[in-house]
Amino acid sequence: MEDQITRRDAIGKIAATVVVAAIAPAALAQSQNRNVKNTNDRGLTDPTTKYPKPPFKRQSQPFPGLANRMTPVPDHGEKSYVGSGRLAGRKALVTGGDSGIGRAAVIAYAREGADVAINYLPQG
Repeated sequence: MEDQITRRDAIGKIAATVVVAAIAPAALAQSQNRNVKNTNDRGLTDPTTKYPKPPFKRQSQPFPGLANRMTPVPDHGEKSYVGSGRLAGRKALVTGGDSGIGRAAVIAYAREGADVAINYLPQG
């Protein structure tokens, strides 16, 4: 009978297993967080602090305004957006692609490989 395990010993071993199972994910997450901190040290930047934030100074230009006269100059993706060819072989017709969000869309489509045509309808 001495080789048999008692209920007390079995419950103790089960409890130890449960504790280890509860602690292991937290320890793993903590080690993964350390790796994230290390990657930030290698040149990654926080996108929430990369761009200017409002409030911006009041600006006035005759319509349509020119982006190069704005302060800060808006980022439409000319230098910051890197495409991956997801729209290669596709065609896009964009109205209002001369400024603002339309301009950003045209740049993104072109960087993704699409053939882009811009339609402009002067208002007046």
